[in-house]
Amino acid sequence: MSTARKPFFKVRRSRVHGLGAFATRRIRKGTRVCEYLGDRITHKEADSRYEDKDEDDNHTFLFIVDRGIVIDAGVGGNDARFINHACDPNCESVTEKRRVFIEALRTIEKGEELKYDYSIGRAKSDPPNVDEIYACRCGAPKCRGTMLWPARRPKPRKPKRAAKHKVS
Repeated sequence: MSTARKPFFKVRRSRVHGLGAFATRRIRKGTRVCEYLGDRITHKEADSRYEDKDEDDNHTFLFIVDRGIVIDAGVGGNDARFINHACDPNCESVTEKRRVFIEALRTIEKGEELKYDYSIGRAKSDPPNVDEIYACRCGAPKCRGTMLWPARRPKPRKPKRAAKHKVS
């Protein structure tokens, strides 16, 4: 008799984007759904692997673990890479001892798509159309319109003026 557990989700076509992960059964709040797996590489290696990638292509399976490690789920990854982004997610990513897990934020019903907030960080080197490249299609009532965080590019600060001193 097999002791293997039925997986929490199955991958199929998603209305949000490409493929998505859909619950195969009811998943209770707090359940650790899966681990995000793939080739564990340095940031430098991740940059070199994808340096020829079109900058208008937002499709990536890279997950930043910390300052030293990136998981490339495009190489040796599992189906966790198909969990899509949402601004009002039902899952979250949790990093523990340099491993990344996906956990349910609330009870998820059978057939519901699993989603977590990617919170992709902004960089000074981002192209001007970065919000279009990483546009969000989650459909949530309070969708911020982008997978990036913060939601909008910070406005440049005006330089402070030198204080004028009154001469008596």
